[in-house]
Amino acid sequence: MPAYLDRLSRFVCDTHLGNLESSTVNAAKAVVLDTIGAMLAGSRLPENAKLAQLVAKTGGQGLATLLGQSGSTSAVFAALSNATAGVALEMDEGNRLGGGHAAIHVVPAALAMAEERGANGKEFLESVIAGYEVTSRIGTGTKVKKAVHSHGTWGTIGSAVATAKLMGFDEAHTTLAVNMAASMSPANTWTPCIEGATIRNLYPGRSGFQGIMAAQLALCGFTGLEDGPSDIYNEILGESFDTEAVVQEMGVPGAYRIQRNYFKLHACCLYNHPVLDGVQSLLGRENFAADDVERIKVEAPALATIMTDPEPVNMLAAKFSLPYAVATAVVHNSTDITAFYPDRLQDPETLALSRKVDIIADPEMDLRRYDYPAAKVAISLKDGRTITEDVTAHHGDTENPASREELVGKFKFLVEDVLGEERAIRVVETVGHLDALGNIKELTRLLKA
Repeated sequence: MPAYLDRLSRFVCDTHLGNLESSTVNAAKAVVLDTIGAMLAGSRLPENAKLAQLVAKTGGQGLATLLGQSGSTSAVFAALSNATAGVALEMDEGNRLGGGHAAIHVVPAALAMAEERGANGKEFLESVIAGYEVTSRIGTGTKVKKAVHSHGTWGTIGSAVATAKLMGFDEAHTTLAVNMAASMSPANTWTPCIEGATIRNLYPGRSGFQGIMAAQLALCGFTGLEDGPSDIYNEILGESFDTEAVVQEMGVPGAYRIQRNYFKLHACCLYNHPVLDGVQSLLGRENFAADDVERIKVEAPALATIMTDPEPVNMLAAKFSLPYAVATAVVHNSTDITAFYPDRLQDPETLALSRKVDIIADPEMDLRRYDYPAAKVAISLKDGRTITEDVTAHHGDTENPASREELVGKFKFLVEDVLGEERAIRVVETVGHLDALGNIKELTRLLKA
């Protein structure tokens, strides 16, 4: 068995809250709260409500809560539904070091399996921390092919790890679950994001479903490859896979990936966030409006050059349109979930400005780097001025953190229509002492419609 897989599995089995710094545990609680907020808000979309009804019927009676709904079902189907809802509004956190959104690929499966097994809050948090770490680290080792959207890929491994942790797997069975999960990873492209095809939102749902199944299949006697991640990321989804990078500095206090993440304060793709921070900084510093703008030049990582449609056809496509996001930020001074609602997409002033936004690739830019700007914004005004701003770490990133008050405010804003103000406050309080819960259902009973 490859040495890096042995180290990963040993790390998972050795992850116990009593051995972790309070900063790591608190970071995990913040990530859980943020992810719950994203899932509850996304549960209100019509297609996600109907998906929840479908999985309740298909998955049958079960102990796992369908967040924002009235029903429950088996863990594997609850993870499918909840993770799909959680990514739909593009408000779920992520990890620049791992190149993806770890929590939405780990928390839904961990939450559902914890309910099914009657786990306590401490066990749930351990599974989230372990699953998050492995997900991010597999992502770090992967140089993804240009067309591949990482959602669902190494996230399947993360869901499997969280499940294995909750099921009490030893190192050998954890490695087996990882290897089988790698072979079950969905292969996805960026095209659905750009076209606004909401099948894209099933990527994390599918990985949650498949990850739980991978761990369960290990108990059924199925076998996996000797090195499943290297097989899939060297041959299919990636251009290369660096096993040493996967385990470098793993387990070092203060370096856990869950405390080196970013939170989203703009309701759109991460590639927009440094750009939008730059735009907002200029709006706050200079005196101009949309009518004053001659042209806007945005320099961004090469991948962002596929996100250039100035007239996106629906909400999802708008979240992956840099010109639209920039324009709506200038015109409406808003980038929360309402800025991307369908009724905003035909605003004439926004579309007129969107057509004035040029996206240029800077080959040196890489969202895994913090030693070089992640975005450069130059706004040419009709009075002859050109105002500029560079951004390296967007607000909400671990290198430019949002305050606790901002994150709680974001959560309350997202869930107020689902839970109401009083229950939202109770959820915040309950997540705050997750490690003291005798049963995870003390939390999940608050998350139903």
